[in-house]
Amino acid sequence: MMTVMDADTPAEAVIPILRVADAALACDWYARLGFVKTWEHRFEPHFPAFVEVARGPVRLFLSEHEGDARPDTLIYLRLRDLPAVAAEFGTAIQEQPWGAELALTDPDGNRLRIGPPEPEQG
Repeated sequence: MMTVMDADTPAEAVIPILRVADAALACDWYARLGFVKTWEHRFEPHFPAFVEVARGPVRLFLSEHEGDARPDTLIYLRLRDLPAVAAEFGTAIQEQPWGAELALTDPDGNRLRIGPPEPEQG
């Protein structure tokens, strides 16, 4: 049974988990994409980190825990400032049959394909 959510109900979301070797280094790299670290958790001071980074409503979890995700993950992001992202990383925007897109690989080998937001349906 579905229920109607009011304005105070948090939005549902999917948050990809990416495996990283060094969360601080990964946070710096994702900052170049406009992400900001929102929180970090460790069970003990020298244990692996589990970090959330956010860019507006877009969230990613970056995990140093070996069992959380496998290296070489591929995610697709829709970001508004595609030309600025391409310039920041010194890469070209490619025209694909479905639209503009660029490809990046983070320091841990995770692959990102980035395209513009979908047009509003109306």
